[in-house]
Amino acid sequence: MTKVIFSGLLLILITTGCERSVDGLEEADLSNNPNVFVDGFSGGLEYAVFQGAVLNAFQVDTEVTSDGTGSSMRFAVPDVNDPTGSYAGGTFFTTTPRDLSEYNALTFYAKATESVPLGVIGFGNDLDQNKFTAEVTDFRANTNWKKYIIPIPDASKLTSEKGMFFYSFGPIDGKGYTVWIDEVKFEFLGTIGQPRFEMLNGEDQTTNTFTGVTTSLSGLNSIYNLADGTDQSVSSAAAYFEFTSSNTSTAEVDALGNILVGAQGSAVITASVGGIDADGSLTVESRGTFISAPTPTRDAANVISVFSDAYDNVDVDYYNGFFNGDGQTTQGGTGTGGADLIVDGNGVINYTQLNFVGIGMFDSVPSIDATEMTHFHVDIKVNEAVQSGDFIRLLLLNSVGDGETSGSFTISSSILLQDSWLGLDIPLSSFTGLSDRSEIGLIFFVSDNTVSNIFVDNIYFFKN
Repeated sequence: MTKVIFSGLLLILITTGCERSVDGLEEADLSNNPNVFVDGFSGGLEYAVFQGAVLNAFQVDTEVTSDGTGSSMRFAVPDVNDPTGSYAGGTFFTTTPRDLSEYNALTFYAKATESVPLGVIGFGNDLDQNKFTAEVTDFRANTNWKKYIIPIPDASKLTSEKGMFFYSFGPIDGKGYTVWIDEVKFEFLGTIGQPRFEMLNGEDQTTNTFTGVTTSLSGLNSIYNLADGTDQSVSSAAAYFEFTSSNTSTAEVDALGNILVGAQGSAVITASVGGIDADGSLTVESRGTFISAPTPTRDAANVISVFSDAYDNVDVDYYNGFFNGDGQTTQGGTGTGGADLIVDGNGVINYTQLNFVGIGMFDSVPSIDATEMTHFHVDIKVNEAVQSGDFIRLLLLNSVGDGETSGSFTISSSILLQDSWLGLDIPLSSFTGLSDRSEIGLIFFVSDNTVSNIFVDNIYFFKN
């Protein structure tokens, strides 16, 4: 029987084992069952479809198998704009944890209807903390069965794991395809060696930040040499790493790779896995207390907010788009969530090397209808000396790509402030050339390259 539970994710029950506890008896040791799908599902396994994915993309296939017997997992990836979902994705997990510490890899066989990249495949997604996720994004399948190996970053951490296998496959060039996966299991392989680890993708970086800022480390990778001589890189959760700070009064790192910046000063963050030092480091330079922009007090009923913790923001495709050499909008360093730093719970955008960067609201979300709005508000703080002739130009684009019109407003050097917030309430009538504002889909920040490092907060339209 199949049971579907609606709770953000769609949980589809595959098989469930029985559990029993008896007073006075010790709990049994956790199972070390390595099998996930070997000619069928191992006991106690459940399946959850990721939000936005096609509900029935996954099926059990008894016709196409890696060894001609049993069954395999079949994943049908949809075409672009498929009304049933935009991709195929989900996770296989157990309600009772397993002890996987005696294995050093997750292995499986895969093939596809054509040569395609396999998107994301990994383990550790348990629909809870997802503490020990590990994933690979460079696998490629073809029309023949092939064995794939995902080395475990540090198997000693997996003494109580529920996340057995997860995947996310999207259309290629707008077209769907089918992937088969079989013989999914954890193994101990004697052919995995030369472990190397990275934080910040092996780079030594420096960040200037402030007291009270929280951020997280990225670019955490585990790299192993396989039997065929190739290296396999695994994107690894922070919980596999041990982090060290040279000055805990300036910067501390928790077990999940979150950095809390403290007193003014300098600290160097390094990492290791299983006693092996990771390449890369982060030097944290705390500049002391960060003064946040004033909290807006306008009535939310008169506001359309793009980025502000004081209001509910509209959906945004990206906060840091720029045009590449092909004229296409590309997402840069800031994630789609926008906030580059969180200070005492308040998110702030930090645009560095600013030249031409945009906030997009037209690719997959409705544009903003600001017809009834009268003003545009933004708070800006410049992080370097302002010279005569410097400027920041704001552009609003309406009906992007389809009868597009735009309007601009220039903030001159005479009012730009270094290390202080400048709050602007700009009449929309001052955006020269913006005759229509019913479909605003892009907001651009343009500078002269001298004003290249700014903080931005509280971006919204309002009706006065």
